[in-house]
Amino acid sequence: MKIVIEGAGEIGSHLAKMLRAEANEVTVIDNDVHRLSALGGYADVETVLGNPSSIKTLKEAGVARADLFIAVYPFTTQEVNIVGALLAKQLGAARVIARINDEDYLAAENRLLFKELGIELMFYPEKSAADEIVTSLRNVASSDTMDFAHGKLQISVFKIDEDSPMVDLKLEEFIQTMTPEETSLFRIIAISREDKTIIPKFDTKFLFGDLLFTVSKREGMKSLVKYFGKSEKSVGRVMILGGGPLAEMVARALSPQMSAVKIIEKDKERCAALSERLPETVMIVNGDGSNSDFLYEEGIRDYDAFIALTDSDESNVLSCVVAKKFGVQRTLAEVENIEYIRLAEEMGVDTVINKKLITAGKIFKFTLSGKARFVKYMSGSNAEIIEYTVAPGSAITKKPLKDLNFPTNAIIAGVVRGSDSFIAVGDTLIEDYDRVAILALPQSIKEIDKFFKA
Repeated sequence: MKIVIEGAGEIGSHLAKMLRAEANEVTVIDNDVHRLSALGGYADVETVLGNPSSIKTLKEAGVARADLFIAVYPFTTQEVNIVGALLAKQLGAARVIARINDEDYLAAENRLLFKELGIELMFYPEKSAADEIVTSLRNVASSDTMDFAHGKLQISVFKIDEDSPMVDLKLEEFIQTMTPEETSLFRIIAISREDKTIIPKFDTKFLFGDLLFTVSKREGMKSLVKYFGKSEKSVGRVMILGGGPLAEMVARALSPQMSAVKIIEKDKERCAALSERLPETVMIVNGDGSNSDFLYEEGIRDYDAFIALTDSDESNVLSCVVAKKFGVQRTLAEVENIEYIRLAEEMGVDTVINKKLITAGKIFKFTLSGKARFVKYMSGSNAEIIEYTVAPGSAITKKPLKDLNFPTNAIIAGVVRGSDSFIAVGDTLIEDYDRVAILALPQSIKEIDKFFKA
């Protein structure tokens, strides 16, 4: 697949590296020679130096034969990305995607307007990240979660703590403790351990620090949480460190749901702006949230969740560690350096938010067969969760799962069929139009995709 990316900022560079690793032909446009040089140092991609809105530059990058054009130009207004995407479409690009920074553009009627103009997807990374944070606070027992069919199936990630009843238990032993009814309600499908993702076998032993990936029906979550020794205590009071756009979106979304929302922000002018734009129920405090004494004075012990959203990964992680020491039940940190994600989790951060990975999941599905509904990169792992809608006559429907020769580094977790949902097992036979949830390692994606082509 020929892919042209407009913009070599953090998100564009990450996408270029990820998409090139999937054997795609990738070209990146930028007018900053330093950004292109940095990208060329670690990714085998073609680069074009030039104005991203220039027809000449777009032609030089080969957009006329591009299967996919992605406009993610950094540090600029959204109009640059929109113009680039529209020009690329007119010049012959098969599908085009644009990053935006105006939530109004995501309204249904506006999305339809831009789709009619030829832009298949507009995405706002901060809005997507805010949605993930809000969802995470509704699922306090797990570190990450993904709903299918409005919650009929859930894939969740649970961390094995030092005092967890799961420590040193083998998968076979765990299954033996389950009731017959529970075996049809949930299942452990993968383990993330020391930067490796493992599809467990019966003799696989769970260790302290493991991240366990599970698939569950809605009615199975209560039992699953009990087995992991987790608490389902709800979140009612939230403290947010940092007052940037992401924090503003999160506070606005949480204010109707929480009894208290407080933002800690160092910049006085930004505090004034937040006070004008956010509901009166959101408390804005001017101060240095990296100071633990200040956090104590602001009553951090009385909050159920602490969300760190400053521009510094290090400050976000360390402030979450401090919050945990003060007894805060739930911590979330924005960590944009992917190399720091595992470290943050090892230091006790419950949930890590990374806009690059969220964006990558939204875009990666455009490189698949067209039957992939969405892709998500789960925290603490290189595993991807993909939902497919089964095309009539596709290979996945021909035999029971155990006889399909499905890739060994992937697993079909669950199936939604009409109004029903169920956990997939070896005897499961997939049917036309089923929605199928799959956990997969990156190297198996292209092979999996073949099973869903009609």
